[in-house]
Amino acid sequence: MSEIAAKTRLVLASRSPRRRDIIKALGLPVEVASPGGEEGLPRPGETPAEFVVRLSRQKVRRVADEINGAGPVPDGVVVLGADTAVVLDGDVLGKPASADEATRMLRALRGAAHTVVTGVTIWQAALDRRLSAAKTSSVTMRDYSDAELAAYVDSGEPFDKAGAYGVQDSGFRPAAAVEGCYLNVVGLPLCEVTELLAEVAPDTRLRPSWQPPAECRDCPLDS
Repeated sequence: MSEIAAKTRLVLASRSPRRRDIIKALGLPVEVASPGGEEGLPRPGETPAEFVVRLSRQKVRRVADEINGAGPVPDGVVVLGADTAVVLDGDVLGKPASADEATRMLRALRGAAHTVVTGVTIWQAALDRRLSAAKTSSVTMRDYSDAELAAYVDSGEPFDKAGAYGVQDSGFRPAAAVEGCYLNVVGLPLCEVTELLAEVAPDTRLRPSWQPPAECRDCPLDS
């Protein structure tokens, strides 16, 4: 990919440090804005993909409203929002609110297969244009011990993560296998992000020095 236009200003609507780290792969400056507000629960009849896309749109709308309210919007502004859900047997697992809830989630996930779905939305300010997509990966958890589980919960790591775990955690190592986009499980499918950005910023590129994680087998970006 060629270099993104210099006037493009990407604003990441996220409080997630994982997403902030992943987005650094793009070869352009990135600003960060907190979308605020509550994420909420799935609506009746709403699929996990519909749920996370709706939340990603909400995050983008909140930040876009702040930008619009601050005066004339600079040319080239693009806002990116994302939301991730862990889905086990059809149930969406959000971020645990307590140690007990984190423990219950991790016990339910232990040794089991589940899916991780991330919704991504971008807003092109100049045309008031919104584009969205969803990415799904499959994860099989390892059979971690009760002691490992308890230590992980005590560390505080589960509390800002959907499903109470971070697949990238090198100490806990929760996953035995990941099928599909690994970065999607971390929280931001860079492949979907670059495809959406290409619609509004055709010169989108990745930093030449960036390489996908080793867990990203056959990554379409590694070409």
